[in-house]
Amino acid sequence: MAAGHSTATWAQAKAGFAAGITGVTHLFNAMSPLGSREPGMVGAALEDDTVWCGIIVDGHHVHDASVRLAWKAKAPGRLFLVTDAMPPVGASEDHPAGGFQLYGEEIRVKDGRCVTADGTLAGSALDMATAVRNAVERVGIPLDEALRMASAYPADFMGMAGRRGRLRPGLAADLVHLDERLRVRTTWISGKMAVP
Repeated sequence: MAAGHSTATWAQAKAGFAAGITGVTHLFNAMSPLGSREPGMVGAALEDDTVWCGIIVDGHHVHDASVRLAWKAKAPGRLFLVTDAMPPVGASEDHPAGGFQLYGEEIRVKDGRCVTADGTLAGSALDMATAVRNAVERVGIPLDEALRMASAYPADFMGMAGRRGRLRPGLAADLVHLDERLRVRTTWISGKMAVP
C-alpha cells in the first residue's frame, strides 16, 4: 500500500507506516512538506529506511536539488523513478499531444508540462527513458543506479523481484536498448522485438 497526495503530519505518516503503508507515491508532490518544526509526509518518508518512495524526475514536479536530496537521504534501493505519464506520452490519433481530458477537465501540454486551465500540474509528459536521462544528466545520479531506479527497485517494491526488473535467467525478457545519449533505440517485450 502506498500513500500519496496527503496532508498527513509526520506523526500521522509514521502511524500509517507502522500500520502497513510501505511506500509513498510521487514524493514531494501534493503532500505535506518537510519543515523545520513539522517534518510532514516528506520528512517521514525520507527518514524511514523501510519506506519506498517513487519520484517524478521531469524538472517540473520536483526541483533537481530536491531529487538529489531524496536520493542521498533514502536508504539504498528505496527511491525509484516513476513517470505519472499521461496520454501525451506515446501520443496517438486518439490522444493528440496537444491536450486531453482528465475527469472532464481539459488538460493542456505546454513546455513539457501537463496543466489544468489554472496552471496546476496534472500528470506528466515524461517517459521512463527521459526520467533516467534526467536522473543522470540533471541530478548527477550514476547511470547504473538510475537504471536500477527505473527497473530493479520498482520490481522490488511491487514484490516482483523474482519475475521482473533484472537481467537474469527465468525473468521476463522486457528490454530497452538505449544509445550513448540515453535515447531509446529498440525495445523487446517478452523477448520479442517491438515493432515501431
